Amino acid sequence: MSDTTSMLEVRLNARLHAVQRGDRYEDPLAFWLEQRFPGSRVLAAGTLVSPLGEPLSCAVRAEVVGDPDEVMAAVATFLQDLGTPKGSIVVVDGLEQDFGTNEGLALYLDGTNLSPEVYATLDVNEFLDELHAALGGTGSIQGFWESDDTTAVYVYGLSAEMMESAISELLAVHPLARGSRLDRIA
Repeated sequence: MSDTTSMLEVRLNARLHAVQRGDRYEDPLAFWLEQRFPGSRVLAAGTLVSPLGEPLSCAVRAEVVGDPDEVMAAVATFLQDLGTPKGSIVVVDGLEQDFGTNEGLALYLDGTNLSPEVYATLDVNEFLDELHAALGGTGSIQGFWESDDTTAVYVYGLSAEMMESAISELLAVHPLARGSRLDRIA
């Protein structure tokens, strides 16, 4: 193994806040790097947010010890196995490689314009459980974001079309889904 030290940056096309990013990508990557490329370490991580505070993408930076080409290929494979969204990029010493296989959907729930009874009697966490069940293995909820008037739920899986089809009936009938919007994000 090479003793070359390189800078690694992983730009994830994933809408995750700090805890979500850490649990899903940053912490597993840090542990894996230490095992796979001894002497490597994560230096920093962050999430790019919109002016309203919605997460748009995230990144992890690390110092890695090993052959830069081997590091790049191994990191891309490791993170892809964790379900990295399409449009993600791994950079080692300025050389970039696109990677990622998952597609993503953002479900935006209306937090202010439904009847007061809907908000008073229905629990968004129960809706999220129903959404998870409706996905039926086509994808998974990886993150969420709340503003004063919207709750966004970020769902990733191998096919946006399959996920949309799997949840379409739930979105058509559930009171909390009235006025919702579904956007493709990866």
